[in-house]
Amino acid sequence: MSLPEPSAEALATSRELSLRLAADIAANDGWIAFSHFMQQALYAPGLGYYAAGSRKFGADGDFVTAPEMTPLFAQTLARQLVELLPQTAGNIMEFGAGTGRLAAELLLALDAMQCAPAQYFIVDLSPDLVERQRDTIARLAPQLLPRVSWLAALPETFDGIMLGNEVLDAMPCELVVRQDDGRLQQRGVTIRDGAFCFDDRDFSDTALASLAANLVPPVAGYVTEISLANRAFIHTLASVLTRGAILQIDYGLPEREFYHPQRHMGTLIGHYRHHTIQDPFYLPGLMDLTSHVDFSAIAQSGIDAGLDLIGYLTQAQFLINAGITDELAKLDASDIARYLPVSTAVQKLLSPSEMGELFKVIGFGKGIDIDWLGFCTGDRCHAL
Repeated sequence: MSLPEPSAEALATSRELSLRLAADIAANDGWIAFSHFMQQALYAPGLGYYAAGSRKFGADGDFVTAPEMTPLFAQTLARQLVELLPQTAGNIMEFGAGTGRLAAELLLALDAMQCAPAQYFIVDLSPDLVERQRDTIARLAPQLLPRVSWLAALPETFDGIMLGNEVLDAMPCELVVRQDDGRLQQRGVTIRDGAFCFDDRDFSDTALASLAANLVPPVAGYVTEISLANRAFIHTLASVLTRGAILQIDYGLPEREFYHPQRHMGTLIGHYRHHTIQDPFYLPGLMDLTSHVDFSAIAQSGIDAGLDLIGYLTQAQFLINAGITDELAKLDASDIARYLPVSTAVQKLLSPSEMGELFKVIGFGKGIDIDWLGFCTGDRCHAL
């Protein structure tokens, strides 16, 4: 496969990150957990994929997210948020806001419904993306920019709606493997012949070992992911949320499908310039690393932390429930040049063979009493 060549500057960044990772490995008895490698590859200050200056989103980036495809995604989501915001102090907090397009279009849609949030907080670890988000909102919704604030960390308390689109999949995961003799081990990273490679060792984390014993099927050679970071993230959000809602949209599966015996190679994948990369060590810092979300674990983490599980369903069902077809119907279908790209994007968002089935939406509440529009039909909580 022929891949686009990175620039000399990008290659230099990747080499610097690789040297740092090699030093980490040398300092830790020649081995680091894969979660450590993934954390550094994605978030090392100034070097990681999300912390450096490479262009990540859109046609000239590595992948395209739903908000980049059509404004109707945000406009439909706003139909749900407009029902929730009055139940709270009227604030929104978005995690990993990408280019800022979702934030800008949510602000515009909510303002048009006379329900602009009191404050719109964005939590993002990437200085490059924060700058891009600010530029996007200033360009698309300049009158609403004063309502937006950027945070590098969570506040102690929050009253409002917490929102994340494709955030959970980008959190570091652990790799576990069942060896041919039936033993379960943790798969980490070492260096052989000057290159990063996998190396399996016994568990040092008893909590991870216990999870693996309960989740990994008895299939020799079975490799899979367990995200402790996902579980901790939901628990942390719950501890901060005093009243409001948590809405997460991502691609993933319930536990019984995620750890199905036939899914023996796991879901870890790389994305580079719209190419799918199987080798997680390809150009560290220049490639996105991601794994599917175990939504059963997300649901249980929220419940254990005192949240009400409101619903879980496919992205297609959520968007249909929330009225995306009504939003599409507002457009002039006779204006083919404008209508066709939007209708094509909506088809991708809803189609089972595109994003409609693989992407899921999960909602939690705390101290609010409302029937959520997005979960009115087609709920799949029974499958978790």
